[in-house]
Amino acid sequence: MNDDLRNIVLGVVATAVSGGFGWFSRTFLWRRALRRKQALFGLPAGSDCLFVVNRKPDADAWSVHRNDAFALLEISALIKDCGATLQLVSHDEVRQGIGERTEFCVGGPSSNTRTVAHLSSMLPGVRIGTFEEPEPDRLAIHVGTEIYRYDKGQAEHVLLARLTTGPGTRPVFLISGQTAISNQAGARYLARNHRELARKYRGDSFCIVLKVTNSDAYGPDVAELVADVTGPARTPAAAAV
Repeated sequence: MNDDLRNIVLGVVATAVSGGFGWFSRTFLWRRALRRKQALFGLPAGSDCLFVVNRKPDADAWSVHRNDAFALLEISALIKDCGATLQLVSHDEVRQGIGERTEFCVGGPSSNTRTVAHLSSMLPGVRIGTFEEPEPDRLAIHVGTEIYRYDKGQAEHVLLARLTTGPGTRPVFLISGQTAISNQAGARYLARNHRELARKYRGDSFCIVLKVTNSDAYGPDVAELVADVTGPARTPAAAAV
């Protein structure tokens, strides 16, 4: 074998080895990211989960606000990536306990009775005002001693929580916004920031408050983290005083 042929063979081998190593590295990183995503959402391949939809508060008949439907689309892409399937259920038709299947529950207590149950059992330090309450407590989110008020179109808040009842159980993701557009903002924040949330909380429960700024102009895109309220939210209000 002459030197030219030897160099060609060595070049081909080096290219093959380099390409194989690159493919292996990309596959390894992709699989690791997938496992972390599946662990955060409690969605191993082949599993199924619930998406609990709320009722549009000002509608006479049962219907879902279009922004809440958009929230479903934000979440469904994550579920598909995990290799899981989705079951869509109305908030007043859910008949299962916590931890059996991963659950995504969207909407505040005015439109979603399942949210009321989750707040009562797992976030006793949180109180969310309803549409019927007078100003300034209408739709306000109370966590411990902090109050996050509603300013239509200017400052709207959403409570985003991952809740579990113990090791090995499937989580509940609660997205309880003051408006439908803040619900969508919460779902979008979860979809865009799930890697950071997984690194920070490592599978533990968490509860954060997001602020949606100037939704009349920017829609659900401008959502910022206001506070991590995991401790106060899980502490009964009487004990927090």
